[in-house]
Amino acid sequence: MEFPNDLKYSKEHTWISVQDNIGTIGITEFAQSELGEIVYADLSNVGYNFQQDEVFGSVEAVKTVSDLFMPVSGKIIETNDILLKVPTLINDNPYKDGWLIKIEIKDLTELENLLTANQYKELTN
Repeated sequence: MEFPNDLKYSKEHTWISVQDNIGTIGITEFAQSELGEIVYADLSNVGYNFQQDEVFGSVEAVKTVSDLFMPVSGKIIETNDILLKVPTLINDNPYKDGWLIKIEIKDLTELENLLTANQYKELTN
């Protein structure tokens, strides 16, 4: 199982990659493996603002639905529209093509509340 070192992780199994003040967010490989085949991703629209730990959408697997929690506060600036047609990208490649949303981060210091790859790996073992 992959735990890329260049990402930050939430205890709710989302990851974030940051470039300047833009964050790309997805669910972890661990989360998608626990859920099973993802058949639908319900994501909030561009322009919506969320606080850290607030629900911004959900993913539906064959047997369950799981809420998605925002790792840091921010405004959605892009959603991965390909997931509407091919939600299994989340299963196939959760850290690249299976990303969920991009946000403009409101407060970069909130990144300090997230886990490193090693800390997240320990949480999932």
